[in-house]
Amino acid sequence: MRRMLAIGLISLLVGLMASLVRPAKPAAGATVQHLHFEYGPLHLDPGQNIIQFSGGRVPKPSVDGWIVGITPNLILPDNTVPPVDVLHLHHAVWINQSRVDATSGGGERFFAVGEEKTRLELPSGYGYKYRASDRWLLNYMIHDLVARPFDVRITYDITFIPAKNTKPLTSVIPIWMDVQNGSVYPVFDVHRGSGKNGQFTYPDPANNPYRGRRKNTFKMPVGGTFVAAGGHLHPGGLRDDLYVDRGGKSAHIFRSDAKYFEPAGPVSWDVTLGITRADWRVHVKAGDTLRLTTTYDSTRSWFEAMGILVAWFAPKQTKGIDPFALKPVNMLVRYTHGHLKENDNHGGRPDPTLVDPSTLASGPLASNITINYYQYSAGDLAYASDIPTVHQGQSIRFRNTDAPGSGYGTWHTITDCALPCNLTTGIAFPLADASIEFDSGQLGNDGPPTAGRLTWDTPTDLPPGTYAFWCRVHPFI
Repeated sequence: MRRMLAIGLISLLVGLMASLVRPAKPAAGATVQHLHFEYGPLHLDPGQNIIQFSGGRVPKPSVDGWIVGITPNLILPDNTVPPVDVLHLHHAVWINQSRVDATSGGGERFFAVGEEKTRLELPSGYGYKYRASDRWLLNYMIHDLVARPFDVRITYDITFIPAKNTKPLTSVIPIWMDVQNGSVYPVFDVHRGSGKNGQFTYPDPANNPYRGRRKNTFKMPVGGTFVAAGGHLHPGGLRDDLYVDRGGKSAHIFRSDAKYFEPAGPVSWDVTLGITRADWRVHVKAGDTLRLTTTYDSTRSWFEAMGILVAWFAPKQTKGIDPFALKPVNMLVRYTHGHLKENDNHGGRPDPTLVDPSTLASGPLASNITINYYQYSAGDLAYASDIPTVHQGQSIRFRNTDAPGSGYGTWHTITDCALPCNLTTGIAFPLADASIEFDSGQLGNDGPPTAGRLTWDTPTDLPPGTYAFWCRVHPFI
C-alpha cells in the first residue's frame, strides 16, 4: 500500500491537432496481405519489469516482399487486451539481424512500440524490403504492475505485399533516432521545474548531458529522401522534434506531437504519437546531420523518460523538399488510433480504504523500513495509526527484500507523491508531483533498469513536514 513520511523541527516524520486518418493505400496493382503473428506465450512473474530477448524464434512472413504497415498489441490467453494499469508493453523492438542498423551498427531496428501503440504506416509506393531468410530478434520489456503472474503474447499485424508477381516498391530503410542512442537502457530523468515555462527539452542546450559523442545526432552518409516518420515518448512527453543541420544552419523537418486522451492531461499512457502525412517528403544531402530533441511537461517529475523517432529513408532518391529552400516542409501529422479501451481506468477517485496521513500522529523513531512482498514495514495508508518518525537531518534507510540478490527479484521505488496520496490507483494516479522531489530508482541488482543497489536513504536535507511516497513500478504500493 502507499506510504507516507513526515519531518518536524526535531523530527522527520516518515511517512499525445489532427484527425485520425486511414492508412495510405498501397501501390496500384499490389497484392496486399494482412498477416497476423504472435510471439509467446510469455510467462511473467509477479511484478516483473525486466528487459528480455527472444532468441531466434520470432514469427515472420514466409515469402519475400515488402512490409508497409505494422500494428502491435499485447494479448492475454483469453484474447483480451490487458488493462494498462495491470500489464503494459514498456517497449518492444523488432530487429533484423540480417542487416546493419544505420545509426548503431548492430542489427537493424526496423520497428518499435511502447504502450502508446502507435502503428507503422508507410506511404503508397514505398516499403521495407523483406526476405524470408532474414533473421529477426525481439527486444521487449513487459511490465507487470501487480503482485500476480501472467501469461501473455505480443501480437503484430503486418500489412504485407509479396514480391512475386508485384511491381517492385521503392525500398526504404529505417533511420533510428534516439536522444540516448546506443545506451543499453536509453532513458533520462525530467526534474520538476526544469526547463522553461513548465517544459523541459532534452538534451538541454544549456546543460549538455553527453560525455563525448552526442547521442542524439546522425550524419547522413548519402543523400536521399525521407518519406515517413513517427516518435515514441513516455507519459509526460509532449513531442519529438527532428532537425537537419547543414553548414551552420538548422531546419526543423518534423514534430511528432503527443495527443493525449487522458482527462488529467499529459500524465498517462492514454496517448498516441503523430506520424507524418502520406505526402511528406524531405530531401537531404550527404553530410547533413540529423538531430533529435524530445520535450516533456516539467510541472511534475518523470523518471526513466524516453525520446525516440524512426524516420524512413529512400537512399539516393531526389524527390522531396530541400529543408533549406524557401518552400516550407509539411509539418502536419496524423494519428493512427484514438482512445484505447485498455486505458479506461484513470484512477484518482476517493479510496475509502486509505487514510489521510495529515490526520495521523507522529509515531516512534525509525531508522529502517523494509519492503517485503509489496509492502513497506511502516506507514501503510491502508492500516497505519501513526507515522514513522526520524530526527531532522537524519535518514531512514529503505531495504528492498523482494530483490534478495543479483540476477532476480522484484524492483521497487520510493518516489514522492503529493499529499494526501490516498486516491485510487490507475494509469493517471499516483504521480511524482509533491512539492519536494525524491526518487530511489528501481532497487535491485540486475543491470538496467535496476539501480544497482537494494537500499536507499531519505535525503538528510528535507525540511520539516509530512511526506508521502509510492512505488512507480507497482503503483498500488
